Amino acid sequence: MKILLAEDDSMLGSGIERGLRLAGFNVDWVRDGRATEAALHAVAYDLLLLDIGLPGKDGLQVLRWLRSQQQEVAVLVVSARDAVSDRVAGLNLGADDYLTKPFDLDELIARIHALGRRRSGRGEPEMRLGRLVVQPLKRQVLLDGKPVTLAAREFDLLAVLIERPGTVLSREQLESRLYGWQDEVASNAVEVHLHHLRKKLGAAWIKNVRGVGYKLVEAD
Repeated sequence: MKILLAEDDSMLGSGIERGLRLAGFNVDWVRDGRATEAALHAVAYDLLLLDIGLPGKDGLQVLRWLRSQQQEVAVLVVSARDAVSDRVAGLNLGADDYLTKPFDLDELIARIHALGRRRSGRGEPEMRLGRLVVQPLKRQVLLDGKPVTLAAREFDLLAVLIERPGTVLSREQLESRLYGWQDEVASNAVEVHLHHLRKKLGAAWIKNVRGVGYKLVEAD
């Protein structure tokens, strides 16, 4: 899942970014409202983690702008404002969830996963394609009921593919989901991870549509 973190507190933002990355999320971090809007305009994110008290433009102004653009990105508001009126204002402007500070990182991660399931129409905390099962919370993959050991990027890549089985995704689309602004990405990084996935799962699971991209299909 690709997340935009909008948080102006350097210490808190650094801690959240580090914790989310350790949990397997791809995170970009901005520190004011205008930078948040610019990032949302330039990149397709799955989730915006939005602090209300942003400088330049506060979080509610950003949220109002975002929904006026009819962007479908999920929004989880994180704020020290814990009054019912503040929560109602955020939800009425289009936020999908509201979490008050201070909070436990595990709860934040659980809420993010829940929003991801809700957005994709999944009720269960796992994704399936035939004999293949991906469990994001455990970061575990099962094939025919047996665990498959994957490196972190391999797991992230498989998770992206199984979210939209049968859909062809270009190398550029896959790169944008796997890497953040600060990551140095080799030109063949996606192809290398796909090669390793094919070796571990079986080549038939991942199809190369020449000149277009790659898709995950159910292997016989």
